Amino acid sequence: MSYCDRCGEPAAEGDHSACRTALLMEPPRYCPRCRRRMIVQVTPLGWTARCSEHGALEPGAAS
Repeated sequence: MSYCDRCGEPAAEGDHSACRTALLMEPPRYCPRCRRRMIVQVTPLGWTARCSEHGALEPGAAS
C-alpha cells in the first residue's frame, strides 16, 4: 500500500488533488511507503526529507 506524502492517508482512497497541488510549493511530510512522519528540512535552496525506515526522499520523487 502507498500513502499520500502530504496528508498520510492511503493514496488510493479519497481525492488527493489538493495534496498534489500543495506539493508543488512545499515538501512532503509523510513517507509514501510506510506513512511515518518524515524529518523535513527546508532551506533557501530547496528541501530534504528523510524517513527513519526508508531513508532520504529526493525532490521530484514525491508521489
